[in-house]
Amino acid sequence: MADRTVLDMFRLDGRVAIVTGASSGLGVVFARALAQAGADVALGARREDRMAATREAVEAAGRRAITVRTDVAEVADCQALVDATMAEFGRVDVLVNNAGIGTATPATREKPEEFRQVIDVNLNGCYWMAQACGRVMQPGSSIVNISSVLGLTTAGLPQAAYAASKAGLIGLTRDLAQQWTGRKGIRVNALAPGFFASEMTDQYPEGYLDQQMSRVLVGRAGDPMELAAALVFLVSEAGGYVTGTTIPVEGGMLTS
Repeated sequence: MADRTVLDMFRLDGRVAIVTGASSGLGVVFARALAQAGADVALGARREDRMAATREAVEAAGRRAITVRTDVAEVADCQALVDATMAEFGRVDVLVNNAGIGTATPATREKPEEFRQVIDVNLNGCYWMAQACGRVMQPGSSIVNISSVLGLTTAGLPQAAYAASKAGLIGLTRDLAQQWTGRKGIRVNALAPGFFASEMTDQYPEGYLDQQMSRVLVGRAGDPMELAAALVFLVSEAGGYVTGTTIPVEGGMLTS
């Protein structure tokens, strides 16, 4: 339409999004931002009671929301979240694979079950969610995997499982885009956040973030809304020519 503006390209009116890890931190910010852009949102997380506040944030933006207890490491849970979304809204247009956990255990001391749990949630869980959504998504849909700058560099803590899972997620993003964008019309991208406030950063050793700021050109931690804005770009028409790529949002940390 001739009267359409560039800002209109960022709108998500009539769209339905699924956000995993929606009980706290960045998941809450992502859900709110998608709702503000016009999307209804299905919220998935293991801690169902803590999703009530996220649901309220979506509804405060004038959109509808449902909550479904979801452990993304369980294939059946992933399918149930997609099934519930289809039953309530009749479509899935956006998937934000945000659920994630991390450890900071030296490699010689990390237990096999600890390593496997991180991979199960951060990498395998994203695949199970993408599989379930890919079966019902229509052309024009979009998947965004929340990777990490630690999938591209190191940052001074022993995080082998977390780094491996996030690097694997970047590879998964490329392959799913190659499989689905041309054939299904589903774009698949990843975001690689740097340091943003979350439950994970709350567990960092005292002084760690201050030490790492010397690597960040912007000189500060990120505002979660800056990351949410990048997400809205990727899942909206504004990002319609972007697929199979990973966008770092890390204040210049990768230049050091």
